[in-house]
Amino acid sequence: MGRPRQPILTRRRIIDAALAVIDAEGLDALSTRRLAHELGVRAPSLYNHFATKDEILDAVGDAIIERVDIAVFGTEDWRVALRRWARSYRAALAAHPNAVPFLARGPGRRPAALRLADAVYGGLVNAGWPRLYATQIGAMMRYFVAGSALGSFAMGFDPDTRLYAGDYPHLREAHLLREHRIEVDEGAFELGLASMIDSLARLYETVVGPLPPLADPCAGKG
Repeated sequence: MGRPRQPILTRRRIIDAALAVIDAEGLDALSTRRLAHELGVRAPSLYNHFATKDEILDAVGDAIIERVDIAVFGTEDWRVALRRWARSYRAALAAHPNAVPFLARGPGRRPAALRLADAVYGGLVNAGWPRLYATQIGAMMRYFVAGSALGSFAMGFDPDTRLYAGDYPHLREAHLLREHRIEVDEGAFELGLASMIDSLARLYETVVGPLPPLADPCAGKG
């Protein structure tokens, strides 16, 4: 029996190839023609698995979101759960920053994205948050995480020291930021996350009532 003339296609192969194109060149680079070329098949072959390019994008989006840890909302205090989920969410998005603009549009009809939204909202409501606050907190956290995953703040500054001389006196050390990328970017995310959760804890005690102490004073901080 001879070998097939074209590689055998699976949904997983299509999703992986589409994500590779997006990672390398951005969302605009993805087309069914380009994807077929990368897979070594004819474009109509893709339609045996996905009816449209939008369906491929949805599958790629869910493949990223499936990596986010949402189980913490059923097992941990909401403060700990929110912190661990945000870190996991950011890690998943930061691994594919070119896909973030698509994911930032919302869950749409994507199952993994809807499960994530359901887990966060349900976890907050079950913890006592009023429904409106739970919705707003979920939205706020999504804005924060998606924004932090779009790119590096530190890498956004040119290393040429001459650029800052004279006109930008307060940026005279901006050229050094690239050398401290992890410290700046990770530190900014952790600072923002801690500040938001601390503020939410104070709001909770105003809106809902006293918070129980965490079993582990360091829970969620490591």
